[in-house]
Amino acid sequence: MLPSLRAELQNAASPEKAKIYQRFFKTGKGQYGEGDIFLGITVPETRKIAKKYVELSFSDIVELLKSKIHEERLIALLLLIEKYKKSDNIEKERIINFYLSNTKYVNNWDLVDLSAHQLLGSFIENKDKSVLVKLAKSENLWERRIAIIATYHFIKSEQYAETFKIAEILIEDKHDLIQKAVGWMLREVGKRSLYAEEDFLKQHYKKMPRTMLRYSIERFDAEKRYNYLKSEDG
Repeated sequence: MLPSLRAELQNAASPEKAKIYQRFFKTGKGQYGEGDIFLGITVPETRKIAKKYVELSFSDIVELLKSKIHEERLIALLLLIEKYKKSDNIEKERIINFYLSNTKYVNNWDLVDLSAHQLLGSFIENKDKSVLVKLAKSENLWERRIAIIATYHFIKSEQYAETFKIAEILIEDKHDLIQKAVGWMLREVGKRSLYAEEDFLKQHYKKMPRTMLRYSIERFDAEKRYNYLKSEDG
């Protein structure tokens, strides 16, 4: 099945889109996605192909995840999520241990955003969540992003404590991909409880990088956004 899947990906490839993705995902020397190779396939197209290969073996999925080609890693994560949903608790633990042992391959923001909450967040919902703190303190950019995005699973159930805990750890992170992720998760909290988000912001917004603050208050009305940004400047 793996050769057939790879052939489908190659057939769906678009050199024109690949060039755009190479720039969009910052694959140049010294950039966060340095060396990432794109075929130029959209996420909906990748999902469509993935649906045909839901029975792909775990060993083949592992091979895809370790690929240098971005879309192969993307489809590996899509398939891991499908396998996780259908697994018993023992197999779910195996999948999560594998995921955590191979975060170096979950190495672009779209790969993190697709997988962290659906895999790690789901798995630890009723378990010890200290792994998030460990990831949030990692020197690895993608592990830090996994930590905060994993909490999206809890946000959807209107549980915000873990999001706030990880946000506090990352509150002064220098990387814009972390600043954007934290701001995004705080904004997601605000969609469900504006009170909870503002309670957190009132305590921490003066320490936040401007990008993080802007993302977190994006849905506020113009006057309220202005007041937060003005107070930060002051």
